[in-house]
Amino acid sequence: MLSGVFTTAIMAPGERIKCLLQIQAASGEVKYAGPMDCVKQLYKENGIRGIYKGTALTLMRDLPASGMYFMTYEWLKNLLTPAGKSHNELSIPSILFAGGMAGVFNWAVAIPPDVLKSRFQTAAEGKYPNGVRDVLRELIREEGMASLYKGFTAVMLRAFPANAACFLGFECAMKFLNWLAPSL
Repeated sequence: MLSGVFTTAIMAPGERIKCLLQIQAASGEVKYAGPMDCVKQLYKENGIRGIYKGTALTLMRDLPASGMYFMTYEWLKNLLTPAGKSHNELSIPSILFAGGMAGVFNWAVAIPPDVLKSRFQTAAEGKYPNGVRDVLRELIREEGMASLYKGFTAVMLRAFPANAACFLGFECAMKFLNWLAPSL
C-alpha cells in the first residue's frame, strides 16, 4: 500500500491534466492547447492547488489498489509455486496468470475511487465544497450505485493482459539482474 503514497505525488497532477484533456476532447470545447498549456492555465488560475486538485482522492484510489495489486501477485505466486520449489522457478504461464489477476484485483478495488476522483478533478471550482462526500452523493443520486463502476468492462479487458506482461517483464528483469550481479 505504501507504494501508492509515493506514486500519488507524481500521478495526481498527471491524472488531473489527463482528465481535463479527455473531457475537453469529448465536449469539443477547446480550452487547453495541450498538457503544458493545461498546467500553465491551472497554475495561473489556482496555483499549485489547481494542479494537485484531487490528490486525496488519488490516494484513496492508489493505497488500497496498490496493496491489492502486490498482495494478489505475491499470494498467487506462493499458491502456484510447487512444493519444494522456489518462486524463481515459476513457469511463464504461472507468472502471466498471477500478474494478470493482480491487475484485475487492483482495478476491482480502484474503479470506484477512480470514478469519484475523475468527476472531482474535472468539476468546476467550488462545485463540490465538501469534496468526495458531495461527489459521491451527487453521483449516486443522479446515476445510481452502478455508476461507481463506469468503464469496468474496458478496464478489465486491459487489466489482465497489461499486468500479465508487466509482471513477466519484471520477473525477466530480476532474473537478468541477478545473473548480471548475483552478489547484489
